[in-house]
Amino acid sequence: MLIIPVKEGENIERALKKYKKKFDKTKVMLELRSRKEFIKPSVINRQGNIKAAYKAKMISAEL
Repeated sequence: MLIIPVKEGENIERALKKYKKKFDKTKVMLELRSRKEFIKPSVINRQGNIKAAYKAKMISAEL
């Protein structure tokens, strides 16, 4: 459960902004989406390898 302390006289939009930021940091939605369907470990590994190759390519392109 997220608790956002709101000071007296503080704007509600500011409190909502703090809540949304804290909610994003907990990565609850990412976990819910990933639990929707099972992804085989081999597919996860392949995606990681593709991402690593892309990053390596981008770094070498900068140099």
